[in-house]
Amino acid sequence: MTIRVRMAVLFLSIFSILLLVFSLVIYFESEVYRQREYKIRLRQEALTAATIIFNKNEISPDLLKLLDKHNVTALNQEEIIIYDIHDKVIYESGSDTLLVNREVLGKIRQEKDLFWEENGKEMYGTVITNSGKEYIVLASSIDKYGIDKQKNLAFILGFSAFLLVCISAVTGWLFARRMLRPVKQMIQKIDKIQASALNLRLNEGNKADELEQLSIRFNQMLDRLEHAFQTQRSFVSHASHELRTPLTAITGQIQVSLLANDNQADLKLMIQSVLEDVQQLNKLTNNLLDLTSIDADDTKFKYELVNILELIWQVRAELLKKNPNYQILISLDEEADSMPEVRGNDGLLYTALINLIENGAKFSPQNTVEVKIKMQNEKLTIDFHNEGSVIPANELNQIFEPFKRGSNSRHTKGHGVGLSLTRRIVQLHKGKIDVKSSDESGTTFTLILPR
Repeated sequence: MTIRVRMAVLFLSIFSILLLVFSLVIYFESEVYRQREYKIRLRQEALTAATIIFNKNEISPDLLKLLDKHNVTALNQEEIIIYDIHDKVIYESGSDTLLVNREVLGKIRQEKDLFWEENGKEMYGTVITNSGKEYIVLASSIDKYGIDKQKNLAFILGFSAFLLVCISAVTGWLFARRMLRPVKQMIQKIDKIQASALNLRLNEGNKADELEQLSIRFNQMLDRLEHAFQTQRSFVSHASHELRTPLTAITGQIQVSLLANDNQADLKLMIQSVLEDVQQLNKLTNNLLDLTSIDADDTKFKYELVNILELIWQVRAELLKKNPNYQILISLDEEADSMPEVRGNDGLLYTALINLIENGAKFSPQNTVEVKIKMQNEKLTIDFHNEGSVIPANELNQIFEPFKRGSNSRHTKGHGVGLSLTRRIVQLHKGKIDVKSSDESGTTFTLILPR
């Protein structure tokens, strides 16, 4: 069942139930009013007859019957009966004997006033006192006019309800169709959006109702998907290029060594060159795998308290083992009154720190990088400073993109993946990384992590 059909059925059901309740309330309220009004008329007829019967100026029963019969206010099939204290009929206006159960007469004496229906007739009984004696005056008739009016009211309500339900069914269908027209247009537009046409967007209208808000959210999702596709294409293109370069170099060197009759020293140099290319290739592959694994699932990492100062010393020892000419200067804020700890993943933070420190030493003419740790109330700040060549201002925001390298790194080995991986790790830790570079102060990467 489509939403349009469900909306039409729901609208029709609600309207029908409300209309049914409305009609029933009107009908039964009218019926209650009819009974109350007719009870008053029966009571008046009964009391009028009793007043005439017990009047001091006696009127013969035959004359009273004649008056009742030709009274302009006489009710349909009206009959009035008066019982004495012994339940004996002392007056009866009609020719047909109306049998009343003694239990009913006893109930009338007990309640003094009783109204009921019996065999399609409206019955009313009351107790009056005359000359110290109690009499029961019973009046009965058929409310033909009131019942016909109720039947007519029932027909009018039923027919009107049926007509209104039919009209509401049609209007509900048209209403649902009109309300869902934007959804249909959205579906038609979405069907045209494919991987080769991600630039298409839904109409956002005046951005007021929920459907237009949905269009806005969908367009925002398309923006993210388009950016992801573009990033993926760029990533694959650059990764292929970066992987092809060392593989081509390795293949060429091995082919040349097989064809040439080099001495042992030249062969050793060739093997050393191939080893360096393999190491660079291995480093690039590991960085790509790390970047891909972090983007694929960032919920699998365990977070715990990590001592940043201790981790930096471990990074320093590892880098000096590989590059003894590096100078890594570490300083801690003298005003710090606690250990520089953050909640994070030890392995990821180690990767981020080693990338930042190695870059600082690698791009510095003296291979020197200064690491300064400062602690504040809610955050931990680490500055990585070197005196290397300046990064142009227009490239500062690009160096964190995958395979984007500054123009100052042309003569330095690298693939442009390390900083992208570092930024992703910092984002996972709800931190922030920034860079400033100038001729006067050199280049400083600032890492901010919540404590």
